[in-house]
Amino acid sequence: MKILIIEDNESLNDAIFTSLNVENYFCEKANNYNLASQKINLYEYDVVIVDINLPDGSGLDIIRELKKTNPLTGIIVISARNSLNNKIEGIELGADDYLTKPFDMAELIVRIKSLIRRRFLKGENIITIGDISINVDKREVKVKNIEIELTKSEYEILLFLFLNPNRVITKESIAEHIWGDNMDLADSFDFIYSHIKNLKKKIISQ
Repeated sequence: MKILIIEDNESLNDAIFTSLNVENYFCEKANNYNLASQKINLYEYDVVIVDINLPDGSGLDIIRELKKTNPLTGIIVISARNSLNNKIEGIELGADDYLTKPFDMAELIVRIKSLIRRRFLKGENIITIGDISINVDKREVKVKNIEIELTKSEYEILLFLFLNPNRVITKESIAEHIWGDNMDLADSFDFIYSHIKNLKKKIISQ
């Protein structure tokens, strides 16, 4: 799952980024409205965490943009204690949840997992196709009920394919979804083929 963190407080942004990376989510950061707007118009995200009060614009406008460009993206509003009206407006615009600052990172992670289940898995935490099942809460993959060990990238590629069963998936869409900004640094898409080759090998070995 790919998450965008929109928060102008650098220390809080970094703290969220670090906590979500520990949970093996792919994350990108934006510390102002302009950068956030660029990112959501260039890339697709599974979840966006957005602060309402940005130095050069409003997080509410980010929510409006997201609902137009990527309506399936899950949105969590984070806001100060005195911003109740903004939080309510955010929910009315289509945000899925909100947290009042300060908050515990463990609570944010639980809410993200809950949002992912509601948004993408119909409230379940396990998605199954054929002999393969993915537990998104535990980030476990089983083939014929036997757990296999995947790298972070292999897991994200498999989950991306599972969540788009009726969509034609290109190497560009995989690279953009998994690596976002960093995909531009790659000279070729050989790394995608390598990950898929290793993933296939692990699956068919069971």
